[in-house]
Order: sequence, then structure tokens, then C-alpha cells
Amino acid sequence: MTMQRTIATLALAGALAGVAGCHPRGRVPRAAPVVEPDVDLARAMNLFRHGDFRRAQVIFQRVSFQLPPGSPELAEVRYYLAETSFQVGDYVQAASDFRKVSDEFSTTEYAPLALLRAGDANLRLWHRPELDPSYGETALAIYQELAGRFPDSEAAARARPHVRRLENEFAEKTYKTGIFYLRRKAWDSAIIYFKDVIANYPTTERAPDALLRLVDSYRAIGYKQELQETCEHLRRFYPKATGLARSCPAGADSSATPSTPSTP
Repeated sequence: MTMQRTIATLALAGALAGVAGCHPRGRVPRAAPVVEPDVDLARAMNLFRHGDFRRAQVIFQRVSFQLPPGSPELAEVRYYLAETSFQVGDYVQAASDFRKVSDEFSTTEYAPLALLRAGDANLRLWHRPELDPSYGETALAIYQELAGRFPDSEAAARARPHVRRLENEFAEKTYKTGIFYLRRKAWDSAIIYFKDVIANYPTTERAPDALLRLVDSYRAIGYKQELQETCEHLRRFYPKATGLARSCPAGADSSATPSTPSTP
């Protein structure tokens, strides 16, 4: 019996040694680490608040894959992942990611914030307004979408100054193009640009000026009905417009040629 027990013991020891020999250095592999998204998220937020955006970005990215679809924390994670891209200057990526947050999590508190920041990212990309208006136009469209979708949100209120500034800048640029054609007596082209100001930027400072120059253009080519309608519109909506009495004299034939119009 003693011999049999000895043989059995040696056999068991040999088997265990064989199992151990299947692993590097004879070690049994460690268990996989426990995934704790809540802990990682708290750590990422702490790094973000302290301005360590690169490290926070890595953790937010990892947490975004750890969380299951439909997780209530996913909107927050994706929003701050986009925010880290914004903070490190990757505005193209940030704009794209913020756009996705606003669309994919449209019922969460992060949707209006994401739209605001998508507009901000495009605004940061608008380096040469005089040459390429595309990023500025995209920013304005996003801010306007924000006002339409979430009119009472704090994000919409924060976007309004940007909207006013952008609209005034685009109105000024369009108006000056109209003036360029007006001075060269290219009346049809001038009319197109002045109408663009009136249609797309009616609340800007240049809207009444565009209407006045439209009057000058109509008078120059003899469009009497259009001239009269434009003067009526001016008197109704912009009664204090500078130059209104000269361009649209009350009680006079609106087709009559007034004094030479100024073209600021």
C-alpha cells in the first residue's frame, strides 16, 4: 500500500508539473482584470478638470468601448471625448464627434451642448473668412439649428452672440459685393446680392442699406413697380433708415431720379 501511495503521489506531482510547464516560467496565468467603467470614468473626469486632456482622452475612449449600448453614461462619455479633441486643437475631429452626440443622443442634456460645441469647432476652423466662408457658414447653420431644436436651452442663449456676429459679417460681405456691381452699373448682379442680404440676413444692420441700394438699382433700369414696392417695404419696416427720404421721397414720383445716391 505504501508503494502504491508513493507512485500515486509522484504521478500527481508530475501531472501538476506538466500543467505548470505549459505556461511561461511555470506560472499559472492571472485572471483578466475586472472592467470598471465607473472608476475609469471618474478618473477621466478628474484628469479633464485638471487640464490633462491627452490622458483623459485615452480613458474616455476606452470607457466608450467598455459601456454597453444604451448605457445612460454613454452620452456623457462621448461628449467629453469630443471635448478633449476640441481642447487639444483637433477641431475637425471635435466637430464630427459633437455632431454625432447631438444626433445619436438627441433626448439627453448633452444634445444642445454638443450642437453648440460643434458650431464652436467650425468657427475655430474659419481661419480666412475673406477667402473661404465654408466653415463660417457651417457654424452659422449649426447655431441656427440649435436655436430651432432647443430654443429655450442655455446652449442656444450662448450661441446667439455668435449668430449675430456671423450674420453681420456675412451680410457685410454680401452687401459689399453688391456695391461692387452697382458701381460698375451691372444692375442685375447688384440686385441679386442686395436681395441676398435682405432674404438671408433681414435683422442685420445692412438690411435697410441693401433695400436702399435695391431702390437705386431698380430706378436705374426703370423697374417702377419693384421700386415702389421696395420703398413701401422700407417705410413700413425701416422708417428711420438713413437716406430713406432721399431714395423714396414722400409724395413724389418714385421713379424720379433723386440726388446721386451714396454707396457706403
